[in-house]
Amino acid sequence: MNDFLPVNREDMEKRGWDAPDFVYVSGDAYVDHPSFGPAIITRVLENAGYKVAFLAQPDWKSDRDFTRFGRPKYGFLVSSGNIDSMVAHYTVAKKLRSSDAYTPGGVMGKRPDRAVEVYCKKIRSIYNDIPIVIGGLEASLRRFAHYDYWDDAIRPSILISSDADLLIFGMGEKQIVEIAERLANGENVKDIRDIKGTCYKVDVRETPYTGTECPSFENVCQSKKEYAVSCRIQQDEQDFFRGRAIKQKHGKIMLVQNEPMMPLSTEELDAVYELPYMRTWHPSYDKFGGVPGIEEVEFSITHVRGCFGACNFCSLAFHQGRYITSRSKESIVKEAELLTSLPNFKGYIHDIGGPSANFRHPSCKGQEERGLCKGKKCLAPTPCKNLVADQSEYLDILRTVRELPKVKKVFVRSGIRFDYMLEDKSEDFFKELVKYHVSGQLKVAPEHCSASVLDKMGKPHIETYIKFVKRYFELSKSAGKEQYIVPYLMSSHPGCTLDDAIDLALFIKQQKLHPEQVQDFYPTPGTISTAMFYTELDPYTLEKVFVAKNSHDKAMQRALIRYFDPKNQSIVEEALIKARRTDLIGNSPNCLIRGSGKYHNQRQKTPAKQGFRKQEKRFSNGKKKKN
Repeated sequence: MNDFLPVNREDMEKRGWDAPDFVYVSGDAYVDHPSFGPAIITRVLENAGYKVAFLAQPDWKSDRDFTRFGRPKYGFLVSSGNIDSMVAHYTVAKKLRSSDAYTPGGVMGKRPDRAVEVYCKKIRSIYNDIPIVIGGLEASLRRFAHYDYWDDAIRPSILISSDADLLIFGMGEKQIVEIAERLANGENVKDIRDIKGTCYKVDVRETPYTGTECPSFENVCQSKKEYAVSCRIQQDEQDFFRGRAIKQKHGKIMLVQNEPMMPLSTEELDAVYELPYMRTWHPSYDKFGGVPGIEEVEFSITHVRGCFGACNFCSLAFHQGRYITSRSKESIVKEAELLTSLPNFKGYIHDIGGPSANFRHPSCKGQEERGLCKGKKCLAPTPCKNLVADQSEYLDILRTVRELPKVKKVFVRSGIRFDYMLEDKSEDFFKELVKYHVSGQLKVAPEHCSASVLDKMGKPHIETYIKFVKRYFELSKSAGKEQYIVPYLMSSHPGCTLDDAIDLALFIKQQKLHPEQVQDFYPTPGTISTAMFYTELDPYTLEKVFVAKNSHDKAMQRALIRYFDPKNQSIVEEALIKARRTDLIGNSPNCLIRGSGKYHNQRQKTPAKQGFRKQEKRFSNGKKKKN
């Protein structure tokens, strides 16, 4: 039956069901599109022969919604939705957001804070010992004791705080089917302890002998050094090839993370994306104007999973993994042809991408034999000598799709790794990206210009970005196109001092950039950068890391990125004075701001002309440019 899954008892009865096998509870509205994790998991279960009902954004203050379908035969599956519920609700300044992209009409307040915990406790209070399995980003990233930015404290594993039975980490398709089969065969959920890609909890006296152990919940609460060590162990064991089980004691309970699940094969990934998705929101949301979150992805295609870039501030390495799994060209083209048949299709495929759009295969040949290297990055600070940079397969897909009938243009809008692109000996992809697949502006993420900050981010140094920008504009000119670059920049990342923020402002001025938005570093669960933010230590070296935690210090760094905005005049002036860089206040074209005139007689750190030329030389590889 090609239709939405049941969302109420009436839908269920139309299918002739007395009860569902599983009820999937989501903090998001019901959008049956393969860009939405809940849609994938429920369709995979349905395809495996199970009866799945979808309970979207239930009222957690009463029992009514949770009893809508009656007691499911095998259990409840619980997720906060596509993103962590706290990130969905709050800005980096911990202020309530004005809208929720995953709720009909963008309305706020349709899910609780810490949605997974709240939903599980409500289910447990109604159904007592019914099996509860949690998954999705919120559960996956909070599977160990973790620093919580909103509490500014360490919270226990979400498997323990939610009172769920099993936790699925990672993408989850293989795990959910195996769990379903074993529950259907009559196995007690508390005895399911050997499925890869899952976490379970036992009395410490039943702790398995295999694997490794990281510092306990109690220890990481008491010692920031222990927390940093814990984070490093957890990150290092996430490779499916060599990753070991990890144990973490929480009082008298032992949390056990089994080895990571093997990634899907190309054939399996193709099958997942070819399931009968409705590719839109549930029609009950029409009266609210639909669900805003689908707008960017409705006519997009996912061609790859995983990201060996593994930036320290990104949760992808901990959730989706660093190993690259790609779909076949045939499957991608088939989906593109399907998109052209949809009623709202206007001729534009918004993206053929993934976490990093131009990755199609593992970063080196050795990964199939030994997994990804522990504690090392494939691209930063410089590309590994074993890196295989080849975008020819991706280019072939783009060429085929853009020639399909009804397709006017194919954009590439998900992240492009420009450092990887420059390593490709062939420029064919670069040339055709510029000529055919940019909508006038290409968004890339240099993030910063300071080498020390970029090292803490796990990003390439700024010289790589400058080289890329130069070639991008040369190729755009050759193609007869006036195109621009929109760089993503981040303020207040661990390791970024006020001097580093001033360097970034000078870089922005030298490059003649006018960033419209600035992203403060957001300490989300499960990242190396968040561990640095909390501990002020680098988890891999245990060396001290400067962290701007004070809201005013963060505001100064943020304002410096938009030094040219008159609204930021006073705080930029304050920042420059604090850093003893009054040489950058004045009427000289080399200055960042004019200033109020009060501070021009204060001792300067460096003469204005000399100071700017030092920066200019560094950011332009020694070539002088007029400002």
